[in-house]
Amino acid sequence: MQETNNVRALVLGAAAGGGLPQWNCGCSNCREARDPNGALTPQTQSSLAVTANGRDWSLLNASPDIRSQIEANPALHPRSLRDTPIASVLVTNGDIDHIAGLLILREKQPFRLFTTAAIGDILAANPVFEVLDPNCVERITIALDQPFALVDGMEATLFAVPGKLPLFMEGENPDTALEGEQTVGVELTASGKRIYYIPGCGRLTDRLAARIRGADLVFFDGTVFHDDEMARAGTGLKTGRRMGHMPMSGEGGSIEALKDLAIGRTIYVHINNTNPVWQHGPERRAAEQAGHEIGHDGMEVQLT
Repeated sequence: MQETNNVRALVLGAAAGGGLPQWNCGCSNCREARDPNGALTPQTQSSLAVTANGRDWSLLNASPDIRSQIEANPALHPRSLRDTPIASVLVTNGDIDHIAGLLILREKQPFRLFTTAAIGDILAANPVFEVLDPNCVERITIALDQPFALVDGMEATLFAVPGKLPLFMEGENPDTALEGEQTVGVELTASGKRIYYIPGCGRLTDRLAARIRGADLVFFDGTVFHDDEMARAGTGLKTGRRMGHMPMSGEGGSIEALKDLAIGRTIYVHINNTNPVWQHGPERRAAEQAGHEIGHDGMEVQLT
């Protein structure tokens, strides 16, 4: 592969946990995604790959679909008998759809694994993650708001965003707007460009809005369009906010909150299987008319 100085961001998976279609869901989106003649293309679970030189890549979150995502993107294929362009992996929270893919990356291939202390503790508490041989996989704890080298030519900074503990750790009445090390966003800087990856966000605070204002590119949480979307679809009773995700529409929704922040491009990712923006209907038009884009597997953005 020819080395370049372009900053590249590759959407490996645009869907939320469960993907599209979700294995046990018969909602209209999932039915259409299963139909070979349907208008919807299946989407895998949330992950982003970034590079500053076209040679060395970092994965932001390791979804359960990471094997198929690597195979679908030649930039991540081995270049020799035992090799990978993946130099590092960064995890933004401890949700299953962001950490389960680490178990796929267990074939004694060296890479660096970046987490906050809180997320690292989740991995350390579960012995199954010991399949990542410590002689190959260096686990590095990153403090909030401290820049570090993510991959050659690219610097990253982790920052707190409102969210909650992973589902398997939450109690009966979880705080869905915690701000700490359990849910983080990622600021990426390279070649004078500023990119943000925020796949989970319970609320766009004034502090967060000020941070991302004027960015060149923002990948943002698009889990649900309506806060009560799952109830509307008949698939569950939890609201988006109860799950730690702000809705795209309505009062306090991200469509309106993001549109006046002078961001070069805003792309929604981590989109739930029930979200109507998968379809070319009024909800998708509302997002696009506000200047936002709907992410999809294989979508690539280059910043020069």
